[in-house]
Amino acid sequence: MTAIIIIIAIIIAIIIVLVVWFVSIYNGIVRKDNRCDNAWQTIDAQLQRRNDLIPNLVETVKGYAAHESGTLSAVTQARAAVMSAKTPEDKMAASNVLSDTLKSLFAVSEAYPELKANANFQQLQSELSDTENKISYARMSFNDCVLEYNNAIETFPGNVVAGSKFKERQGFEVQSEAVRQAPQVKF
Repeated sequence: MTAIIIIIAIIIAIIIVLVVWFVSIYNGIVRKDNRCDNAWQTIDAQLQRRNDLIPNLVETVKGYAAHESGTLSAVTQARAAVMSAKTPEDKMAASNVLSDTLKSLFAVSEAYPELKANANFQQLQSELSDTENKISYARMSFNDCVLEYNNAIETFPGNVVAGSKFKERQGFEVQSEAVRQAPQVKF
């Protein structure tokens, strides 16, 4: 009779260890999933900060470069696209377009020395540059979280625990070939 009790105790102990192991892996995947959500929220907050700065920048540029309406319109449209994007993927794509249009806006400022010397413009440009750096860092952090999460759900034993409940996430990628190519410097 004592042998049966010992065998039952061993079986119960094994079951308890397996349940704790399963719960531990599951909770780890949930934590990684939540970190991805948090990293995305950080990006979203920085995108909103950039969107808040852009109208002031556009108004400042309008005062000096009124005939550059095409560039100003492109920036305004790109900002609206970021604000109206619903999914992270759409926001990523719209954000990349906005970054490109902002480069065009700053290129326009090169043709207007009075604009470049304007303190308000310089402050806005500095804040936008700082925000772009924060967005870049937040994207890298997001990609690290996505990598960690995807590894957790795609490798054994996490893939068994994750089953079909957890789906692979997509990180930020370079959207255009022009960004991947090194710029040519000519003198």
